[in-house]
Amino acid sequence: MKNYSQKSARKSLRINSNLDSDQPDALHPNRRPGCLRALNHLAGVFGAALAAGALLLAANSATAQFFGLNPAFNQDGNILIADQFNNRVIEATPSGDIVWSFGLGPNDFSSNSIIGVNDSQRVGAFTLMAGTGTPPGVIPQSPAGAADNRVLLVDPYGKIVWQYGQFGQTGDGPDLLNTPVQCTYLPMQDVLITDQGNNRIIEVNYQKEIVWQYPAAGDTNAADQLNGPNSAELLDNGHVLIADQGNNRALEVTGSDEIVQTLTAGGTINTLAFASRLPDGHTLLTDAGNARIVEVNSHDKVVWEYFTDTSSESVAAPLPTRAVRLRDGDTLISDQFNNRVIRIAQNKRIRASYGLPLDGGGAIGNNVGYGTNSTQQGLYSPYDAKIIGDYTGLTPPVEEFGRH
Repeated sequence: MKNYSQKSARKSLRINSNLDSDQPDALHPNRRPGCLRALNHLAGVFGAALAAGALLLAANSATAQFFGLNPAFNQDGNILIADQFNNRVIEATPSGDIVWSFGLGPNDFSSNSIIGVNDSQRVGAFTLMAGTGTPPGVIPQSPAGAADNRVLLVDPYGKIVWQYGQFGQTGDGPDLLNTPVQCTYLPMQDVLITDQGNNRIIEVNYQKEIVWQYPAAGDTNAADQLNGPNSAELLDNGHVLIADQGNNRALEVTGSDEIVQTLTAGGTINTLAFASRLPDGHTLLTDAGNARIVEVNSHDKVVWEYFTDTSSESVAAPLPTRAVRLRDGDTLISDQFNNRVIRIAQNKRIRASYGLPLDGGGAIGNNVGYGTNSTQQGLYSPYDAKIIGDYTGLTPPVEEFGRH
């Protein structure tokens, strides 16, 4: 990965039908080599879907209805949830009404669903998502497990317009993944994939070529090795922030693979599920093993924390998997095995909850549910949730494909 500024890249990389692909890269100092090819390839990859999707970028009610979509589709403030064992990604209004979904539910284990989905992100009118399959012996619907190692980009109608990895296959060769738990759409339109089972972060272009990875191929330095990484976000300074789950640390690495910072909340982290860099320079860490969301400053000192297991109805080990800070200061938490997504204020009061009420349970709470109308009909171990239009602390796609 080149060391480049996310902000300058976003300014220079815009979808522009008048872009001359023959112009030399020297005329575009903020573009990395190959970006013009990626832009041109983008039109070929999306084809008709991009033409239709482009009209939906503003996501207003009139255009959504015209194309047969729910008028609330893709509205800023809606919540996008990776509903892991319901094998779907859903978009819901702030009140929980489901207005869009991809995937056929907890009993479908075909390639028509996204099995064991761990991550999702809205890219303009398109949705990027990562399926990891289900391990054997975890849920009764799939006692033998089901493999699905794919990162998908789908259009508003659920058509797959780009894919890396294969349904039913696991590996580390070309176009193969092993438990891709997270995917980040980059400003230059490559995709950063956290390939957990292969202990690596890879940057993949639209031609499905790996153009960067961490640790680098052949790197045997013990300090660089990852152990079950769970996320990777591109920072404004061009570095990458990695949640190195099994090593209980967040790493900030440069494009040349140098570690410039390690964060552990003073050595207290137990199973780091996610990390994001906040606008004030603090880092928000999802400390799954401690059922805790913790914010640390640049000196790794804890400045704020929240626990998701304090209710008497919580499961013993809810293992929260994602916490993202929102622009209003709230924090959105995917409280995985409590089968809920909660939005909390800085004073730690729960302002909104998605999913059925807590009801105790064993490894997974007794409040598992599924419905197609509302999140209040239930969720099943949600792994990730984000607010559409709010990329606070996260890597925003290139101008969000023109949303703003």
